[in-house]
Formats: sequence, structure tokens, C-alpha cells
Amino acid sequence: MSQSRAALIRAATEKLDAAGVPDGARDARLLMRWAADLDGASLAAALGDVPGQAEAQAFQSAIDRRAGREPVSHITGQRLFWGREFLVTPDVLDPRPETETLIAEAINRGPFERLLDIGVGSGCILLSLLAEWPDASGIGTDTSTAAIQIARQNADRHGIADRALMIETCWADGVQGPFDLIVSNPPYIAADEMAGLSPEVQLHEPHAALSPGGDGLDGYRAIAPVLRGLLTPGGVAMLEIGPTQYEQVAAMLASAQLSVVMVIPDLDQRARVIVCQS
Repeated sequence: MSQSRAALIRAATEKLDAAGVPDGARDARLLMRWAADLDGASLAAALGDVPGQAEAQAFQSAIDRRAGREPVSHITGQRLFWGREFLVTPDVLDPRPETETLIAEAINRGPFERLLDIGVGSGCILLSLLAEWPDASGIGTDTSTAAIQIARQNADRHGIADRALMIETCWADGVQGPFDLIVSNPPYIAADEMAGLSPEVQLHEPHAALSPGGDGLDGYRAIAPVLRGLLTPGGVAMLEIGPTQYEQVAAMLASAQLSVVMVIPDLDQRARVIVCQS
């Protein structure tokens, strides 16, 4: 006898828990929503129904992949960030909830008209801000051809392609300012911290987007010296940092003749975003 969606979710939760997946019940439910193409309320109303064969097979395949510690976003191909779904692949960093700290602070200080996102990845930062400010335009840079393609697809998806130029380059090489707001979430994990990351991150996310090697600060060493020349007078730069990197990055910004305005904590009260001005 075929099983209901509820029974399949229960069995999947047990499998994910046994595989050491954190919060297996949540992921089982998310993957059932994806396989069934239902929103949360619709799934809740249809838990007692028996899914069709294609849906059941898609769900079981997704659970097998999740049990292998593949991120949910890589299975479904998208991740929710600041209220919008972004396409995600193994070629880009999975958007993190803590990065929304940067978005919230930028919106609090905005609107800005001319934006630059150094290391654009999926485009979630730049495109979220452009979606909030319909009169703004921006440039996103990345060294990864694949990441640039994903960012362009996300710009198309959210109807922002005419206001978002994606450029394949190293940091801000060749980019012409000035910009009212510069944002960046560069790779900042130190080489000796990589082994402590979860299997989802270690095995499935691009290492170049996670760590530059060494002490994790090479991205800031490259970005800090060019910010002042790219910003309008009084322009703002916002950089995401690791929780122990505030003092080092603040010193780099001060050496580059930028005024550090404040550091913004994330929801866990860890230093997350440095705000500075030209």
C-alpha cells in the first residue's frame, strides 16, 4: 500500500537524523514541499494524501542526497534570501541568513543610487538591494565565470537585469566609479578553520568563495586600498567579516584613509558587518 506524504516525511526524518543531518524534520518537510510543488499551507492540508509516483521518487531521491549531506539548496536549486528565491548551484556560495544583516543596514542607510558588489557570487546582496531601490543600478564582479552566469540568471529572474551589470574580473580590477555604496562578502575563513566546517560546506560549496587560504584576510587586503578611489565623497562601504576579524579589518580600512563608522552584529551577537565611509 502506498504511503501518505506524512508517513514519507516521518520515515525521511528518521533517515536524516540517523545520517547526522541537523534538523532532519525541517529538511524532510522542505524537500516534500519541493517535490510536491506546494507551499507550506497547501502541504499541511495535503499531508494525508498519497503522492503520485513521480513525486514520491523525486522526494526519495532528494532525501538520499540530503542524507549524503548535500545542501537543501543544491537539491532544490534555490535558496530564500531577504524574501526572494535565488538560484543556487555548487559554483556559488549558499546565501547565509547572517548576510541579511548587511542588507538590513544598507536599507536603513539608503537609498543609494550607484552600487558595487565586489565578489558578487549568486548576486543575492546586489540584487536584493536593487530590488528594494528601483531607481538604483549596480555592478557585480567575480573571478568565476560560472558565478557570473548564475548572478545574471538571478538578475533576469527578478527583473533587474537592465540595472545590474555583471563583470568577470579580480576584485574591482578595471571597474570605474564612483559608487555611493560598495558591498562585499569576500572569502574570509582561515585555512586552519576549514576542517571544522560542516560536510555541507566542506564538500559542496566552492572553496574559493569560502577561504583565500592563510589567515583568511587576503580579500580585505585587496579590497581596502581601492575603496576610497571608488567611492563618492562620503560614500559608504559595507564589508561582511568573520566574527574574530574586526580589529584587523578595521586597521586595514583606517590605513586606507577610510573612517570606520560602526560594526554591526548578527543575530548571534557576533561582529558581522563593518561600515565605513570615504
